[in-house]
Amino acid sequence: MEILRIILIVSGVAFLLGLLLLALLYHRLRRLNVPSEAGFFQTLRCVPLGLVVALDLLDMSLDVLAAPLTWIILDRLNLKALRQVATVEALIPFTGPIPTLTLCWFVARRWEQGPQPTAT
Repeated sequence: MEILRIILIVSGVAFLLGLLLLALLYHRLRRLNVPSEAGFFQTLRCVPLGLVVALDLLDMSLDVLAAPLTWIILDRLNLKALRQVATVEALIPFTGPIPTLTLCWFVARRWEQGPQPTAT
């Protein structure tokens, strides 16, 4: 019973941190200028690290239930290249503790391809 309580506390804290991080980044994310033809890695190079960390925190806290929330957030932010990949990753059970999008963000920054879009 104690392990269940710990899991619930960690999940709750991760959920609240993810939402707080999204709220703090909201205005910056709304000003992003990502070309519509940008692919997954080019879009990752445009977004701040905080976005992918927030999405990974939500995925860790909600596991499969994070998929619709991730879809809505990325759709509202017009980050469609991230939307499909992040949603599929969120649908895979038990991958929540693995910060997949954060790791992809670092890979995208390491292998810079093409010009990086700027914020307007």
